Amino acid sequence: MRILLVDDDPVSLKPFETVLRAWGHSVETAFDGDEAWNKLQNPQVPDVVVLDWMMPHMDGLELTQRIRKRTNTPYIYVIMVTFRSDPGDLLAGFEAGVDDFLSKPPDLNEFQVRLKAAERIVDLQNELIDAREALRRQAMQDPLTRILNHGAILGTLSREMDRSFREEQPLSLILADLDEFKAVNDTHGHVAGDQVLIEVARRLRRSLRSYDAVGRYGGEEFLIVLPNTDPKEAVRLAHRIRKAISEKPFQVGSSNVGLTVSQGVCSWSVPELVPTDQLIRVADRALYQVKESGRDGVQSIEFQTAS
Repeated sequence: MRILLVDDDPVSLKPFETVLRAWGHSVETAFDGDEAWNKLQNPQVPDVVVLDWMMPHMDGLELTQRIRKRTNTPYIYVIMVTFRSDPGDLLAGFEAGVDDFLSKPPDLNEFQVRLKAAERIVDLQNELIDAREALRRQAMQDPLTRILNHGAILGTLSREMDRSFREEQPLSLILADLDEFKAVNDTHGHVAGDQVLIEVARRLRRSLRSYDAVGRYGGEEFLIVLPNTDPKEAVRLAHRIRKAISEKPFQVGSSNVGLTVSQGVCSWSVPELVPTDQLIRVADRALYQVKESGRDGVQSIEFQTAS
């Protein structure tokens, strides 16, 4: 575990630090409440804080209260080391947010017991965080292709538009539709069609940059969000996608199935913030032009405001 030791007496700190490192923990130290509070502002907070009650500037009780007011970090387990044993003092500590107490002078076996209890809480929290993250990913993923689903890719587009507007950077999007995909399902069955869609999603991801986003917009249609991308670069990426889809046939059982893709590109140079559906309509218009002209192509339209 990551442990922060807080005590204004270096002599008291040293035995704790030595034994914690021997037990395999990662240890940081602070010599008063202010220094500890500053260290708690770092992105990677400790799992456990072991602190003295009486310290200059900010005592252990106030530091614990500040820790408990934080809402943007994982739970930090607090062990307070003190001479105090009066039930009223202990109650005040618990009400401030202390999880456990260790008497001075500390017994190392007792200290290890206290840390075992802390470790159970930390492990349980990590399991809950992992489970929550898994549920979040599941809620955002298309269950077949494992790329973003319809709602998630629209949410991504909205966030990237907000950021592009703030930073005054261009943004582009691609609406890509697999040509005559219905024939794959009709000829080879829907299971085979699903396998093709999975492979299409894989090729799309490999064709894009790490900061681009791709989602399944519906059926065999995909929406691709390209942050900080002008029209020229967006068209270049669209042609890379076209090549990735059409150059290599898809394996369907013992058959090789060739596919092409039509793509409508919309680029937005952020003169003003507009609803996401307006950009999508422009991309859809460009896609329609490709379909009308024979499919397997790329058409780009730059978004123009009404003014």
